[in-house]
Amino acid sequence: MNQRERGMLEEMAALARRAGEIIRSARGIDAATREKTSAADLVTAYDVEVENFLKDGLLRLMPGAVFYGEEEAERADPTRGWAFIVDPIDGTTNFVRGIRMSAVSVAAALDGVVRHAVVYDPAGEELFTASRAGGAFLNGRPIHVSSRPLSRGIFLMGTATYCREYLHPTLRLTEQLMERSCDFRRMGAASLDLCYVACGRAELYFEYSLSPWDHAAGALVVEEAGGHVSDLGGKPLPLDRPSSLWAANAVNFGLLQELAAAGGEEDLRR
Repeated sequence: MNQRERGMLEEMAALARRAGEIIRSARGIDAATREKTSAADLVTAYDVEVENFLKDGLLRLMPGAVFYGEEEAERADPTRGWAFIVDPIDGTTNFVRGIRMSAVSVAAALDGVVRHAVVYDPAGEELFTASRAGGAFLNGRPIHVSSRPLSRGIFLMGTATYCREYLHPTLRLTEQLMERSCDFRRMGAASLDLCYVACGRAELYFEYSLSPWDHAAGALVVEEAGGHVSDLGGKPLPLDRPSSLWAANAVNFGLLQELAAAGGEEDLRR
């Protein structure tokens, strides 16, 4: 990683921390909330404020880059040249309901490959960072995935609430994994789910439908922490469209193929 890119990661982290200050200072959240597509799909004035703040700061950092944010995604290709892929508040429903489990997620990609990643949890004041081939860190200290098998660990899952057609496959896969694990959690913020796998708090995470801004930063943190990430069909994650996701430590990543071989091919390859 050259000096310019090292500086980019530091600036991204500083912007994420400042965005977190906006989130921590939020007041009157209910009055600033509206439904986007359903009662399960919310946006607040703070999502928009944070996204605009990040857009301004990131494009000052690299003029001409594509900005691909959840609330105002440009109709540009985030797989060509430099692109910032941003979720201003990952876990908006948690944020609205006062559940302290949300994050600012910022990834910088070059020609479709994520190079740098920042995930910041304002409530816990935890800053996860990673650069490709540069390792993963939590508040400046190196992190690594666990070495526990799922039989001695826990998994995390998401419920793809915007895509109800995935409800039954999600529950079936949850049941299969529960039979092989100690327990599971459903956090409601994909970027933090991924970072929790990266730092060994959980062994595995899956979801049937995520947008690129949900996973772009967190997936790199997992990979640089020694874990593996793919979609449920075993393919690389795309940055220009939604996909399923499977992230795990090295011990458990192969469970994906094991479950598919046991008869879940149709569900797992959606």
